[in-house]
Amino acid sequence: MTKVLITGITGQDGAFLADQLLAKGYEVVGTTRRGSTPKMGRLDRLGITHKLKFVSMELTEFSNVINVLRAEKPDYIYNLGAQSFVLDSFEHPHLTSEINYHGYLNILEAIKIQGLDCSVYQASTSEMYGDVLSDPQNEDTPFNPMSPYAVSKAAAHYLGRNYRAAYGIKASNGILFNHESELRGREFVTRKITSQLAILLEQQGEAVKLGNLDSVRDWGYAPDYVAGMILINEAKVASDYVIATNTVSTVRNFFKSSAIAAGFSPVFDGEGINERCICKKSSKVLCEVDEKYFRPSDVNYLRGDYSKIERELGWSPTVSLEEMTEKMMASDIDWVKKGYPPSF
Repeated sequence: MTKVLITGITGQDGAFLADQLLAKGYEVVGTTRRGSTPKMGRLDRLGITHKLKFVSMELTEFSNVINVLRAEKPDYIYNLGAQSFVLDSFEHPHLTSEINYHGYLNILEAIKIQGLDCSVYQASTSEMYGDVLSDPQNEDTPFNPMSPYAVSKAAAHYLGRNYRAAYGIKASNGILFNHESELRGREFVTRKITSQLAILLEQQGEAVKLGNLDSVRDWGYAPDYVAGMILINEAKVASDYVIATNTVSTVRNFFKSSAIAAGFSPVFDGEGINERCICKKSSKVLCEVDEKYFRPSDVNYLRGDYSKIERELGWSPTVSLEEMTEKMMASDIDWVKKGYPPSF
């Protein structure tokens, strides 16, 4: 039986990935951190926790990584484990680098030393493009990272390419643009919006506090993107691929789409830090700008060109932003009606 090892299996992407790989008949092994209590909420939500095997593995501890890979001998590895919250990377830059860069280095070294015959997928990110140097961004666009998170991911991206060229390791990078879903963590702006709007709708909560409403992102649906990951890692030749939608939306527009999906009639007024969104029907304040949510340095525009993966592997997005916000709002409204907060 084909065996797959996933770091970061309890996150949004890890949960959807495990679900899709189980559907292919694979044995799926997920890593958990030493001494931690794994957050199984997403896996439980998908009803797959009991179908998985879990092993303790600390990405930053090389001896642990090499021992786990020696014992499991996976056919495929997906390295999704990361410190993935951009704002936190400014507060914890060393930790971010240790997990995101050195953790992947440990995996590649373990594969090299043991001569493992496996394919490895590295979760790269559109944040590496930073202050973008061309539009849209593709596999050849230069990186210009604007956060410790993006710097660590760019370093890991180049590391995988180096091990592929120098040692023949089948290491691929998926440069994923923003992808959201019902399983997204509430610390991310998209799920913050939908979960807090659900509370506002059902429990008369406070207005959602947001940072830069003018930030532009290319937002797609996480299960779509996970399907792309599998195509990348199982391709005959290892390479790097952008996964995106080649469409853009501001945070303001994402909020508006979510509010409409919740049944509000959103109207924005004011400018800068005085901008806010009001429901035209009820006069309820839905969101306000709060300076504390601005980043020390911000990425204002990202739009991905997915033509390479469409041409070579046949992948393309299937869910629009409006459909995605409808799914997310319906899920969060259901959570609130059943008793908030959810477990992730």
